[in-house]
Amino acid sequence: MRHNKVGALMTADVVRAGYGTPFKEVARRLAEHRISGLPVVDDDEKVLGVISETDLMARQAQAPGAPGSRRLSRRPRWTPGSRARRARAQARTAGQLMSRPAITVHSDATVVEAARVMAHHGVERLPVVDDEERLVGMVTRRDLLQVFLRPDAEIRGAIRNEVLERAMGLPSDAVDVDVHEGVVVLAGQLERRVEATTVVEMCRRTDGVVGVVDHLTHRFDDSRPSSGEPALHGLPYYWQRRP
Repeated sequence: MRHNKVGALMTADVVRAGYGTPFKEVARRLAEHRISGLPVVDDDEKVLGVISETDLMARQAQAPGAPGSRRLSRRPRWTPGSRARRARAQARTAGQLMSRPAITVHSDATVVEAARVMAHHGVERLPVVDDEERLVGMVTRRDLLQVFLRPDAEIRGAIRNEVLERAMGLPSDAVDVDVHEGVVVLAGQLERRVEATTVVEMCRRTDGVVGVVDHLTHRFDDSRPSSGEPALHGLPYYWQRRP
């Protein structure tokens, strides 16, 4: 079963900065292009780090003379936090201001994989890199949400063609498939319980599916093997039918 790839959703024309790009130029690019963050790259287009609006605001807040900066300077000089704050307050270039290491995703990663990376690291955007780790695009949470704009008819076709026929080896009309607002309703009878379970799980992982309502039944329960015979959990239909 296929998932949309990050490369199909990403923005290829990426606003970026070099290590030595001045602080004010970074702020100008963010404002001019109405974006909330950008990657910092080296001469080979490899991503060194990422700068967000939050990084710029934190730098301004920690700069000498800013409200509260005196209190910050009284913290122990030997702590990693105090050193990082002092460095950020004095940052004049993108390289000094960026957050590193950069969290990236490859262009051939699935939407699900990219979403997991974003959730795990608590970020809203990811630089997209190729096999040589060079910047090729940028993907945001909003880009990934496009998957859920997939039309119901397209989801229904994907389930029939990719799940039932291609993955399970079943006729495309083996079960009734109805889709409304991304919710898939499955009805009908299959031969084995493992087939019904696998179809439901694969539908849940189909791009654009919000939920699955399972009304499938089965002729016999093969989830419990007979003595000396292992259960065929999760195997496609055509593998189970092989002699």
